Amino acid sequence: MPHDTLGFSNHDHSSCMRTALDAADAACLARKVQLTPVRRRVLEILLESHSAMGAYDVLARLDAEGLGSKPPVAYRALGFLVEQGFVHRIERLNAFIACAHPGAAHDPAFMICRACGTVAEAEATAALAQSAALSGFQVEQTVIEAEGLCPSCQPQVTT
Repeated sequence: MPHDTLGFSNHDHSSCMRTALDAADAACLARKVQLTPVRRRVLEILLESHSAMGAYDVLARLDAEGLGSKPPVAYRALGFLVEQGFVHRIERLNAFIACAHPGAAHDPAFMICRACGTVAEAEATAALAQSAALSGFQVEQTVIEAEGLCPSCQPQVTT
């Protein structure tokens, strides 16, 4: 699995979106679950940028497109997408973001830019797992959320 942080790097975003949608389609087919039109549209909305969105922001988009105006529409779609591993919930922001590694088992670490809101997903380090193992604790899931400034929002130092 790649250990990049696409949210902060220049990349072919249309290819990024296409890859994630293809992975979601393949996973749903293999798991015999349905990526309904509303679920797919919610995933597409979240894939449009590497920023987290609140459920009501997603709902506003769905409503504007005639796909539903009641909160359960968005929450059910988001719940399905989180359950399937296509989307993550960012607790610190009470928001959701498309997974940068859909279909891959991983422990995400999120770097959240406090200035522009961009979120980059990376793999959590093995340090916690090593410490846990030394103490006899079995880690089942790790999610790390860090806040700071992305490269674009950091003050530029001139020499």
